[in-house]
Amino acid sequence: MNTPQEFGVLLEGFKRLQSSGFAGGAALATLTRTHGSTFRRAGARMLVCGDGTVVRGLSGGCPEADIISRAHDVIGAGTARIVRYDRDNGLDALIELGCGGELEVLIEPLARSSDLGFVTAVEHCLGSRSPGFLATAFACNGAVLGPRPRRLVWSGATLHDEIADAGFAAALIEHAGSAENGRRPHVQGFDSAQGPVEVLFETLLPPFAAVLIGVNAASLALARIGRGLGWDVTVVDHRDDPQLPAALAPGASLVSAQPEQLARRVSLDARSFAVVMTHNIERDIEYLRALLPAPLAYIGAIGSRQRARKLLDGCGAAPPRVHAPAGLDLGSETPEEIALAIAAEILAVSTGRGGTSLSASAGPIH
Repeated sequence: MNTPQEFGVLLEGFKRLQSSGFAGGAALATLTRTHGSTFRRAGARMLVCGDGTVVRGLSGGCPEADIISRAHDVIGAGTARIVRYDRDNGLDALIELGCGGELEVLIEPLARSSDLGFVTAVEHCLGSRSPGFLATAFACNGAVLGPRPRRLVWSGATLHDEIADAGFAAALIEHAGSAENGRRPHVQGFDSAQGPVEVLFETLLPPFAAVLIGVNAASLALARIGRGLGWDVTVVDHRDDPQLPAALAPGASLVSAQPEQLARRVSLDARSFAVVMTHNIERDIEYLRALLPAPLAYIGAIGSRQRARKLLDGCGAAPPRVHAPAGLDLGSETPEEIALAIAAEILAVSTGRGGTSLSASAGPIH
């Protein structure tokens, strides 16, 4: 999958489907290959339910209406299919795409709990904040595997195996573990007893976690944005018995932690961000000192440039290790605008981008 943040939304859709007893059936559409400029990359998914509900659409940039129509056909037929939108197939939908890209989409039926066996394994992998991979064997001898694809989920050990071939599974694990294969989703061909098999590989990474230190309008606004982006959000209060703010975003948590307690009470790993915003300069310095040894993807602190210099001098750090003042230069004034600027900078840092206007750059968007 493109981002672990998307999985949570799909998971809720899967759970609703299971609780309904798969009433009306459903189909899962997965981008397996893209070429040229496309709105989404391989690994993006969309759940189409028989009652017309669509979860995590593949976005307006894709020939989405046609994919949904074909998904309903798959629900009725009960067998997977591969749909291509390229110069030889689906030309009308390709013209609608408008950006010159080409797509290959795997659409598979979901009719029983066993069809979602891999989901629990993926959920476990992401929940444990342990990296892993999902391998989906979806075609053999150029034809779609039916009635549905076969998957392997691995994270230090095999968590789910539909491959039923120890040698083939070992080859998948070896391939996924090779550093040169990188983290981007890709399709790889393998020889098997049945013929050449095509497998979609997707790296499973923990969702981003945001640790927001200080309870105020800006931190609560940033918590709302973070939850909207699918981050695990924890707001930290220095007081021993903090009161749960009425404006705390649903799904966010509140913990009490002094600087020396942070490492034991919140996630401070390489997929985590921390923003110090207590509005007390000495307290902020102590929290920054506590954060510096952790392998965080981002450390930020809010305030004026003069305050930022005092914070950096006090904790003995400097940019880019600590982003102070935190946030992109958006001309922010209100707590909500400040939160947006900080969230945008965090996203830019986590993706290795400069945060410049797309119209002023010539590189790839994704």
